[in-house]
Amino acid sequence: VQLQASGGGTVQAGGSLRLSCAASGRPLSKYGMAWFRQAPGKPREWLAYITSGDYTNYADSVKGRFTISRDNAKNSLYMQMNSLKPEDTAVYYCTVGRGAWASIFSNDYEYWGQGTQVTVSS
Repeated sequence: VQLQASGGGTVQAGGSLRLSCAASGRPLSKYGMAWFRQAPGKPREWLAYITSGDYTNYADSVKGRFTISRDNAKNSLYMQMNSLKPEDTAVYYCTVGRGAWASIFSNDYEYWGQGTQVTVSS
């Protein structure tokens, strides 16, 4: 399975970005997926997940600002990020789980994208 993340960039505080994650090698419809991020000098942080049944859950740090979604026909995962803050600056990673469920723990995920840089200026 290969995951290709895109959509990162530099935006001013209060702006928006939409991240995409295109998958190949496995149909994603039966798997949970998630977004994590990692800022320099900090551990990888879980942001949001979506199960195969489209149940979603968000970290408190992004709840109400970020929205995770999936398009099984396009074999893709997305995250709409609004009201961005400088503390959102990080490399963002998409990942595919080992089954239909999803988790906040990175060890529960099997495949990872290469990451896309998001920089939010103040």
